[in-house]
Amino acid sequence: MKLISPVMAILFLTMIGVETAMDMSIISHDDCHHTFSAGSRSDAEVSRLYEEWLGKHGKVQTGLGSEFSYRERSTSYRLGLTKFADLTNDQYRSMYVGSRLKRTITRTSLRYEACVGDALPESVDWRKEGAVTEVKDQGSGGSCWGFSAIGAVEGVNKIVTGDLISLSKQELVDCDIPYNEGCNGCLMDYAFKFIINNGGVDTEEDYPYKGVDGRCDQTRKNAKVVTIDSYEDVPANSEESLKKALSHQPISVAIEAGGRGIFDGICGTNLDHGVLAVGYGTENGKDYWIVKNSWGSSWGESGYIWMERNIATSAGKCGIAVEPSYPIKNGQNPPNPGPSPPSPIKPPIQCDNYYTCPQRYTCCFLFEYGKYCIAWGCCPLEAATCCVHNDSCCPHDYPICDLDHGTCLMSKNSLFSVKALKRKPATPFWQQNRKNIA
Repeated sequence: MKLISPVMAILFLTMIGVETAMDMSIISHDDCHHTFSAGSRSDAEVSRLYEEWLGKHGKVQTGLGSEFSYRERSTSYRLGLTKFADLTNDQYRSMYVGSRLKRTITRTSLRYEACVGDALPESVDWRKEGAVTEVKDQGSGGSCWGFSAIGAVEGVNKIVTGDLISLSKQELVDCDIPYNEGCNGCLMDYAFKFIINNGGVDTEEDYPYKGVDGRCDQTRKNAKVVTIDSYEDVPANSEESLKKALSHQPISVAIEAGGRGIFDGICGTNLDHGVLAVGYGTENGKDYWIVKNSWGSSWGESGYIWMERNIATSAGKCGIAVEPSYPIKNGQNPPNPGPSPPSPIKPPIQCDNYYTCPQRYTCCFLFEYGKYCIAWGCCPLEAATCCVHNDSCCPHDYPICDLDHGTCLMSKNSLFSVKALKRKPATPFWQQNRKNIA
């Protein structure tokens, strides 16, 4: 076994027990949760733990470069390194969280508004009621909003019908494109709206998660296994209202996933990650929320985090009380249509004699010489506008390329608009596909 240098060992001390590259607020506050001071471990023990971590997660020791980021981290965490421990904060944010989650339209209801005299349970854990499916892994994409929303729908469906059904996140990623942006992130409220307008959502088994944006499977989109009737927002900036809502059902919440800290550490309210609140309670005099994440069961406490509750700011820890929302379900589901038939396999689009793109993509010039295209790019949009001299494209409903800002506009007038509200980010070319020539 290769030994690491003393410098590496010292740096590794600072990453013992780090649960994510962002040090998300995870419970790690007392002996019963196995906290420890990294400084209490010898260099030899640190070296052993580091080697074990490399082997477990298939990592290769590449030098000290990325390790310096750990100097900024706290040295008191729960033992157990995950596969994310070698990523810097910025790397992790770019790979695993969505874009900033900010609602522009609210549907705040007084249904769960906190009132004086509310008699609420001292603790709630919907996992014990069988209303929470197993922890999933969203992979390296910003589809957290889909996992959060689907988790809330799974929960309310179990409460109303008695059936816990794992539902499709991929259907939202592929098909909920008028409002959300697939693996580029968006909002849970829009996901609820999509499910309502679609008349339901398919199962995870029938429409499994792939972790990348794909073409909407219309056959599976029409498999409406679980329905909801409406959705509402919990009164904002009220932990007591969130507690009241959570006493009735699991709640979708947005948090800032870039904060540093442990159970009661430091984080802000720049909401960029969707998760599912599944309970609350008190332990050793500390109030906490139980939150289900979508980064796999090897993260945190088997995929969960325990975040501090009842703090001084009304936004709650990491902004958890800023934008809570939940689906409403009033009755039973329609008859289950059963497994969907296989989707027809369509041939790829032929760009020229040498290049192809997947069906429902658009061939775009990537490199050209005079009147000839010497390489093509594949835009993951159908009937898209290819942005000239740029490796990006725009959807047909936002066909004007604004190269200066890297966005797509609905009309040319938007180019001269002060506000230019009707704009979307341009989509990078997906890949180049060259045919094998015998």
